Amino acid sequence: MKRLVALMMLSLFSVAVLAGCNTVAGAGKDVQKVGEKVEGAAKGH
Repeated sequence: MKRLVALMMLSLFSVAVLAGCNTVAGAGKDVQKVGEKVEGAAKGH
């Protein structure tokens, strides 16, 4: 039962992420922006 709930949550999260990006290229840009933020935060410390 826990596995089913976890799988459903993962599916919903995946759909929300993909719907927000609309395209694979958009997803790549989103990941790149997150990477830049993390890199900037790391340089600041």
